[in-house]
Amino acid sequence: MPLGPVRPSPLVEQAAERLREHITEGHWPVGTKLPGETTLAKELGVGRSTVREALRALAGAGLVQPRQGAGVFVLATDPVEDWPTRLRRAAVTDVYEVRMGIEVQAARLAARRRTPEDVTAMEHALQGRRAASTRDDATFIDADIALHAAVVAAAHNPVLTDLFHEFVPALREGLVDLLTLTGLRAHDPNTADDAHEALIRAVADGDAEAAAEIVRGELEDPFGG
Repeated sequence: MPLGPVRPSPLVEQAAERLREHITEGHWPVGTKLPGETTLAKELGVGRSTVREALRALAGAGLVQPRQGAGVFVLATDPVEDWPTRLRRAAVTDVYEVRMGIEVQAARLAARRRTPEDVTAMEHALQGRRAASTRDDATFIDADIALHAAVVAAAHNPVLTDLFHEFVPALREGLVDLLTLTGLRAHDPNTADDAHEALIRAVADGDAEAAAEIVRGELEDPFGG
């Protein structure tokens, strides 16, 4: 089965996609050495530099592996998705389950490590959430996430902070969709305000277990966040 020429632009993306199809469809099984750059360039109707860039993209996806002096070999037939891509495809319930583990521990640590500046930031975030209660669902969710981010930041653990921010895009999309579908805020525009106020009070008071339990209880309800 010939590869066939690609359209003029964008050449690298098209070349990479054509090569990827050949690999994922099994035309080049795992362990197979790919034809040389000159041969691939001729079949695709592009320059060698385009082929080189396309192969680099496939290597980044974990499909091929260049071996010094030997050529390029097929490493896998399924591309490896990066973490943000996997999160975008994840169900909001799956995101919530992992989010709970991150935020429960973050709340516990925040209660032990918070500074006066952290408490001020959380209090401002709570006021921002309350102000957003009169706005649309997307604005309210943004303010809600900002409050949770302030609590996570107060834990002063950069790994937890980075993990939380990785989840934010998928979390935001899922929560906005859920609120829109259920119309929950039609009856309670500032839903779960008491729980959020209690969380900040527990963190400010240094009550680590109370803070952790408040977050746990809040996130067990899919609309608690």
